[in-house]
Amino acid sequence: MKIYHVPVLLQESIEWLITDENGIYVDVTFGGGGHSEAILRRISPQAQLFSFDQDADALINAEKLQLNYSNFTFILSNFRHLQNELQKRNIRQVTGILADLGVSSHQLDTAERGFSFRFNVPLDMRMNQEQALKAQDILQEYSEKELQRLFGMYGEIRNAKTLAHNIVNFRKKQKIRNIEELLQAIEKCLPYQEKNKYLAQVFQALRIEVNDELQALQEMLRQAAEILAPKGHLVVLSYHSLEDRLVKNFMQKGKFWGEVEKDLYGNPIKPLQMLGKVIVPTDKEIARNPRARSAKMRVAEKLDLEGKKQKTGE
Repeated sequence: MKIYHVPVLLQESIEWLITDENGIYVDVTFGGGGHSEAILRRISPQAQLFSFDQDADALINAEKLQLNYSNFTFILSNFRHLQNELQKRNIRQVTGILADLGVSSHQLDTAERGFSFRFNVPLDMRMNQEQALKAQDILQEYSEKELQRLFGMYGEIRNAKTLAHNIVNFRKKQKIRNIEELLQAIEKCLPYQEKNKYLAQVFQALRIEVNDELQALQEMLRQAAEILAPKGHLVVLSYHSLEDRLVKNFMQKGKFWGEVEKDLYGNPIKPLQMLGKVIVPTDKEIARNPRARSAKMRVAEKLDLEGKKQKTGE
């Protein structure tokens, strides 16, 4: 499982997640199964773990766990369907939810998946290989204005307008189907000293657009807040500022933009309470797993609003 993906902040995430060894837990980003296996080792046989992943490649790891743990259920689905998939299995409330966002080491290192600019392969980037939209479709079909928007918004690229213009001009002469052709199209935009960082931003923007990642994240967070039991914990690991900002805002304010809403008495209207400060990997973990260096972990607890009303007599 470690070859597929080395789990980040493993011990810290499990310590924050598990509040009841007999509870019901959900890992919405199964991947290589590292976090799920650690959860199963900590909870009792009477407890349950449901794990989600939209990538069919994760099935191999899931089948290994299913052989050893009868209280483990794998669900091949995007986590944006969290609530619906659990309700199909008569689960309406859970004790804790873990989300390890971003792309797995397996996806990055499997050349034909097209997630990394280290390989000259077709531009794919689909986490769910059954869906139709690929990165090459975006580069071929999006208008210059649409390309500028996604590179500026999802890649936070300063010269997004120039980048989009160069792509559109290049595709007038030939199609952009693989990574080498993309590199040729954007060659003039690449900064000399920070070429790899720039390419990482370009690929991040395309990956987010292909997989509708930020919208799916918002849908999952809203559903997570609904199905968590009072005092239940939500643990989220993010790897770039766009994800982390959404997670932080939702945990703190119950919404993704703007200020927290308040009731007539001035009390904040939000489902969660953030616990502690942001947690990052140690230098030792980063040395062992360099891909952990950008990770940020945030934890929130489901507020017991009904209990609060009873206590205050509202």
